[in-house]
Amino acid sequence: MSVPILTFFNNKGGVGKTSLIYHLAWMYAGLRKRVVAVDIDPQANLTAAFFDEDQIESIWNEQSSESTIYHCVRPLTGIGDIKEPRLQKITTDLYLIPGDVDLSGYEDALSNQWPHSMGDNNLYRPMRILSSFWQVMQMAARKVEADIILVDIGPNLGAINRSVLIATDYVVIPLGADLFSLQGLKNLGPTLNLWQKAWQKRLDNWTDSPEADNYKTFRLPQGKMKPIGYLCQQHGVRLSRPVKAYDKWVNRIPAVYREFIEKEDVDPTMKLEDDPYCLATIKHYRSLVPMAQEHRKPIFKLLSADGAIGSHANAVKDAKVDFKTLAIKIAAKTGMPV
Repeated sequence: MSVPILTFFNNKGGVGKTSLIYHLAWMYAGLRKRVVAVDIDPQANLTAAFFDEDQIESIWNEQSSESTIYHCVRPLTGIGDIKEPRLQKITTDLYLIPGDVDLSGYEDALSNQWPHSMGDNNLYRPMRILSSFWQVMQMAARKVEADIILVDIGPNLGAINRSVLIATDYVVIPLGADLFSLQGLKNLGPTLNLWQKAWQKRLDNWTDSPEADNYKTFRLPQGKMKPIGYLCQQHGVRLSRPVKAYDKWVNRIPAVYREFIEKEDVDPTMKLEDDPYCLATIKHYRSLVPMAQEHRKPIFKLLSADGAIGSHANAVKDAKVDFKTLAIKIAAKTGMPV
């Protein structure tokens, strides 16, 4: 039985996606759920949230090991096979498969194998490559008996993200209250639908092929990629825009989400605060963010010794409640008991 994979994705960047995954990973670990966080963004921002540059350089330079997601799949670009990942233990119940800037070089291999996976024969290699991220993530989850896998990917609709999404069971969509996030939402729904159907054709093609009988233990992801809701950034002074502009865009999110993601009838009167698809409105936490980054810990773990005193201490308590509430809500939608 595979471990559920939850991917946070929007093809529009700058919506706080990596920070969300980082904080939720810590929160689930605090709730005694074993988490494997996976950085499949070639920019490796999630890895940078956990480690400083010296630590990351050390991990990347271990070329002979399986220390990053790219090191695990790189043999497939030649004549080799997937390598089992070597996980980085962050804390009790929290593990990381680090990202790698060299991962962008894997994009061509994934693009080339996509059409080959619909051929009449020699299908094993293409299907192995296209499902390689899923294979690595499940290896990691089995190794530590994980309850959930949280995945960070870049803001694009390229071959790497397609392979991650076909490996994904559940999708959460972070949004900003702006035109670009809404446009990204409109692009995302049809793309997920297209990829899901295309992967199902490949699964059927594999099942019907004589080759499948020779690889009876070869398992493949089902490509569910079920959206379970969206998150919206709260208005803040740092946006340098009036509240009126924020309201203009945020009030359009529920209708756009229903039309393009859920394929439901649109209710033009639905407000964000009443929308069951809205998982949370994420606060900015302002000066707590650089403080947390400096100490390499989530906002809700900041202490007075870290500088979280006075109003900051109250904000830390609020952040803990906010992320715990969000973690429990997402767990309920994915069927994970907390």
